[in-house]
Amino acid sequence: MKNPDILAAIQPVADVFEQLGVKYYIGGSVASSAYGIARSTLDVDMVSNLDAQQVPELIKILSASYYIDESMVRDAIVERSSFNIIHLATMLKVDIFIVKQGQFDNNALDRRRKDTLDEDAPTIQFYLASPEDLILNKLNWYQLGGSVSERQWSDIQGVLKIQNSLLDMKYLQHWAETLGLLKLLDQALNDAGYS
Repeated sequence: MKNPDILAAIQPVADVFEQLGVKYYIGGSVASSAYGIARSTLDVDMVSNLDAQQVPELIKILSASYYIDESMVRDAIVERSSFNIIHLATMLKVDIFIVKQGQFDNNALDRRRKDTLDEDAPTIQFYLASPEDLILNKLNWYQLGGSVSERQWSDIQGVLKIQNSLLDMKYLQHWAETLGLLKLLDQALNDAGYS
């Protein structure tokens, strides 16, 4: 990914999460661009296990460089939903989702992996969703959106084609069945040329 604005918007958030001991991973189109076929994006999706006790320090550290609303952050933690922050220098939006309580969501957080987003800067690494969990999350968003989003489907196809034999198919199929996504996964695999 050759987008310095995205890296500039992500780095301080990742740094403060690591400083506070918050588990996180980057998902969405940023992760699918890293694992599949790159595409432009206007925002960054992150999932974290941020809790209420960590909010004051988070606000203190990020408020100089980001628009961040403390009440939105606290509401998202209580509701296990999301909040967004805006990186002032780039005006990029970072959507931060609070991890849900389900087993799949906790597995996805535990299965995150550290990787680079820029091949020219391999020492700068972030936690990304695993390719399998990214596919499952994108299949879920695709289904929730009425199965019409060409961008979501294209992202899924890109990850399937590029990661190919590296994917844990047993894990993918187990969770696709558990999450009611097996038919969509089968369609995605077929469209991506899996036999």
